[in-house]
Amino acid sequence: MVTVSLLDVASYLPGPPIGTEFFTRFARSDRMARNVMFRAPTHRHHVADGESAVDMAERAVAPLIERHGRAAVTDVDVLLTHTQLPDLPVLGCGAELARRLGMTPRCILDVHNGGCAAFVHMIELARTLLTGTGAGTALIVAVQNSAGQIFTQPEVRSLAQAAVPGDGCGAALLGVSERAPILGIESRHHPEYAGDMTAEIDPPRKYWAPGTGQLHIAFTDAKITAVFARGNRLVPETALAVCDRIGVKSTEVDTFVTNQPNRLFLRNWREALELAPERHPDTFDECGNLFGAAIPVTLDVENRAGRIPNGSLVLLAGFAHAGDYAAAAAIRWGAAP
Repeated sequence: MVTVSLLDVASYLPGPPIGTEFFTRFARSDRMARNVMFRAPTHRHHVADGESAVDMAERAVAPLIERHGRAAVTDVDVLLTHTQLPDLPVLGCGAELARRLGMTPRCILDVHNGGCAAFVHMIELARTLLTGTGAGTALIVAVQNSAGQIFTQPEVRSLAQAAVPGDGCGAALLGVSERAPILGIESRHHPEYAGDMTAEIDPPRKYWAPGTGQLHIAFTDAKITAVFARGNRLVPETALAVCDRIGVKSTEVDTFVTNQPNRLFLRNWREALELAPERHPDTFDECGNLFGAAIPVTLDVENRAGRIPNGSLVLLAGFAHAGDYAAAAAIRWGAAP
C-alpha cells in the first residue's frame, strides 16, 4: 500500500482583528443572541474589499513555497480547493490559483460539498487520488470568505448569527511519503439531513435574481435544536471510529483539532473523547467560526507555536452544514515546523 503523508500546513488571516462591538452596536433585541449557538467570539477577521478567494488562497500557500521552494508547489500533481463563497457562480478558485502559481497539475478539483469538514474531505480525496493514479503530491486549500461579505450586509449585520463567523484560509501539502502518515480516515454522509440548511431573503426571491433584501442563513428554534443534537453526536462518533480503526483509545490522542462553530460544541466534543483542554486547541476567540478553514488554520497556529511535536498523534474531525456530512482523520505528525 502507498503511504500518503500530510507534509506541511499553512494559513492566512485577512486584515486586523475585528472586535464584537462591530456587531453589537447594530444588534437587534434578539432572543437568538442568548442561544449558545450564537455566543460571539472575542475577535474575527474579515476579507478586505476587493480581496478575492484566489487572493486568500495564494497568500495561504505562500509559506509553503517559502519553506519548500516554488517547485514543491508548481510541480504538484493534484490541486483541490474548497471555497465557501465562490467569486463567480459555479467556479471555485482552483484553476485561477493554478494559473497564478504557475502550476500545471494533472487534476484540479473544486470541492463544494465538504462544508466545515472540507479539509478532512479533501485529505481523503487527495489520498485516494495519490494512491490510485500514481500521482506524487497534492495541494489542498480551504477558503472561508463569507463573514466579511455575507454577514456584514446592513440587514444581516444586526442578526445574532452575524458576529460568529470569521474569514481565513488554510492550505496543506500532501505527498507519497512515510514522514507524516495519514493513519486512518472515517467519512460519513447523511443525506437525510441535506435539506435542513437553508437560506432566505425577505421578500423571498432566488438568491441570483434581482430584487431587494439580503441573503442570510435561515435559523429557527427547531433547526437549532436539531443541528445541535446532531453536531454533539456526529463529531465524536466519527472521531472514535477512526481511533477504533487504528487501534488506539481516544485518550491517547495528543492533539484534537475540529471545526469550531461555538464554544459549547468544542467543550462537548473534548469531553466525549475524554481529553484535557490543552489537547483540543482552537482559534475561536481569535478568529470566530472559520467553517472549512478552521482545522488547517488551527493546525498551522499550533504547529508554528511548537505545540505539536513530531511523532504526535493528531486527530482531525468536523461536521458540515446541518449534519449531512461528518469526517475524521488521524495523522502521525511530522509536518515541517
